[in-house]
Amino acid sequence: MQYPYRPVFTLFYEGKIRKKTIKFNNMAKEVTKREENYSQWYDNLVVKADLAERSAVRGCMVIKPYGYAIWEKMQHILDGMFKETGVKNAYFPLFIPKSFLSREAEHVEGFAKECAVVTHHRLMANPDGPGVVVDPDAKLEEELVVRPTSETIIWSTYKNWIKSWRDLPILCNQWCNVVRWEMRTRLFLRTAEFLWQEGHTAHATAQEAYEEAERMVGVYAKFARETMALPVVVGHKSPNERFAGALDTMTIEALMQDGKALQAGTSHFLGQNFAKSFDVTFTNKEGKQEYVWASSWGVSTRLMGALIMAHGDDNGLVLPPALAPIQVVMVPIYKTDEEREAVLDKLYSMKKTLEAKGHSVEVDDRDTLRPGFKFAEWELKGVPVRLAVGPRDLQNGTVEVHRRDTLEKVTEPIEGLEDRIIDLLDDIQKSIYNKALAFRDASIRKVDTWEEFKVEIEKGGFLLCHWDGTAETEQRIQEETKATIRCIPVDSAVCMEEGTCVYSGKPSHQRVLFARAY
Repeated sequence: MQYPYRPVFTLFYEGKIRKKTIKFNNMAKEVTKREENYSQWYDNLVVKADLAERSAVRGCMVIKPYGYAIWEKMQHILDGMFKETGVKNAYFPLFIPKSFLSREAEHVEGFAKECAVVTHHRLMANPDGPGVVVDPDAKLEEELVVRPTSETIIWSTYKNWIKSWRDLPILCNQWCNVVRWEMRTRLFLRTAEFLWQEGHTAHATAQEAYEEAERMVGVYAKFARETMALPVVVGHKSPNERFAGALDTMTIEALMQDGKALQAGTSHFLGQNFAKSFDVTFTNKEGKQEYVWASSWGVSTRLMGALIMAHGDDNGLVLPPALAPIQVVMVPIYKTDEEREAVLDKLYSMKKTLEAKGHSVEVDDRDTLRPGFKFAEWELKGVPVRLAVGPRDLQNGTVEVHRRDTLEKVTEPIEGLEDRIIDLLDDIQKSIYNKALAFRDASIRKVDTWEEFKVEIEKGGFLLCHWDGTAETEQRIQEETKATIRCIPVDSAVCMEEGTCVYSGKPSHQRVLFARAY
């Protein structure tokens, strides 16, 4: 564990008492300030808040217990939301025959440069020295790709499941890992291996498949706003930015505190492309053969990066109560063993009451650390509410209440505190969202000329601009400014107006959202 201060221990040596400051690994190092180096601030926070660290495998990460607890909460809540729509979980192979990827040309082109390929199935002792080498006699008859996404293996399976209209729809999701061999990696945001969920649905009609894709992007938007306290813009990707093999891609786009956008989740209408590639047909109600219609949708541990960058501050994480592994931490203050016992009795009684109301609570009864260390640690880890109780508080019937989002600290009566904590957690959840929403809305600007665009894009944020709808214009804007079309918004009436393209001057029927992005 890393702490921002240096503990002082009393050492006994030759009958004399000496005080000495002991440095532990990185204990004295603080998190870099956002305004000094936002990128370094993020990297510091991921490691120091015990979320994740780099592994021995290039480009891969170890998600530590505290970070994984947040992901588990995301997973649990999303899984319930999926199942409310009729989706069921399944699991499909990690390995995909290389020939499967080549069946859908656009799909394989989109992932070819990121694929990890298995060529042999056995190692052997090195005949020329120590260690092991690949056994040349163990070459696979067909090479296997470690899944970058599962459309091909799933649709080869659906061919066995679907014969008639009675077999439809199929609404499947899997929680798994995928591998995309990224050359430049960053914890949570872009790693060679990451965790995600991927839904894959099969339908009798195009309308049903499209409605499923719309429904799931709505689920993602609801989760982002209500659980992550993350305001997002829902929209369609431009043809250049669509998922490989999709006819339409819908997205939720969020804005981070450095003014860069982050794609937080996508949902795709795949048409009949994969059904045709794998010859997945069904007999309709009229007795005719038709190809199946498809959607797919997914979010990943990238959401962890969004959570950090949207809400964190110079003191550490700021976690919405809905996702905090520990919602309330209680720190006892005492000097003697008698005081310690009395204070802890009260705290554990309060803990029991709060847990019965459905909240996650921890009493920090470690006697090897001073209260100041504990305060700093829990602030760094973003625990929404911190309570401190000492002997004087017990006498006065009071407790010190600290809220992480505003850093406000007040003294309140212990009587009835459990019920007030519930209201406080609700208020913190709303406060975190409203702060992020105000920042996002203040960072959306209409831009109508190319000269203005080049100036405004340097300030970060979302730019609402007219676009002529051509891939050529989109590509030139990206090459000249590194800005991309994040989405064509669907939930903003302000975009629906006639105008001229900010770059080419050609007619445009609505504004789209540009930004630089992760």
